[in-house]
Amino acid sequence: MMASGRAQTGDPRERLAELAQEAGVSLASLSRMIGRNASYLQQYITKGSPRRLDEADREKLAEFFGVPESELGGRREISYDIPVSRRKADWVEVPRLSLSASAGPGELPAEEVPFDTFRFSRRWLRQQGFEPAKLSAIRVVGDSMEPLLRDGDEVLVDHSPSNFREGVHVVRIGDALHVKRVQAGPPGRVVLISENHAYAPFEVGLEDIELIGRVVWKSGRL
Repeated sequence: MMASGRAQTGDPRERLAELAQEAGVSLASLSRMIGRNASYLQQYITKGSPRRLDEADREKLAEFFGVPESELGGRREISYDIPVSRRKADWVEVPRLSLSASAGPGELPAEEVPFDTFRFSRRWLRQQGFEPAKLSAIRVVGDSMEPLLRDGDEVLVDHSPSNFREGVHVVRIGDALHVKRVQAGPPGRVVLISENHAYAPFEVGLEDIELIGRVVWKSGRL
């Protein structure tokens, strides 16, 4: 996630609220990311409690957003290096979520809490037509999508709302997440297809499935 080129406020509370809004992440998710209860940062911003962020919390948040700690209330230091805002202006930090999408019988999701990021070229994302705030990365579990996706691969998921398009999607059925190739079926139904032919395709009703996002990129070890 990156700060915008707008003028920055000197108030660390206002700056944190700006960064969260620009990145499209909730204060509750950020609170859980730093190991606090879900209302921690909301109270910090709106009620001034705590008065200052702990050093460890500030460090995690600054690293996540790609900004110097001084923007979040840390001591401002003199630096002769290239400013962070210039070094990272051409890059976007996409959150890696502590979720897994099953390429098998179904993976029960954990909380949608970022634990790390992938850095992408802003120009490349723009060329692909992706909106950074609508992207996240999650891990693939199981072998039903081999050889396209292997167990342990991470996929970039585009959560942008759009009309249904056939392709590889992360879907939710009940409480479980799956990654499957989704094709239109009979009226009111879709077909979920595995790349691994050992797994048979199956149909589900549109009312029984939630399209979480389209898989648009993958990362994995050779």
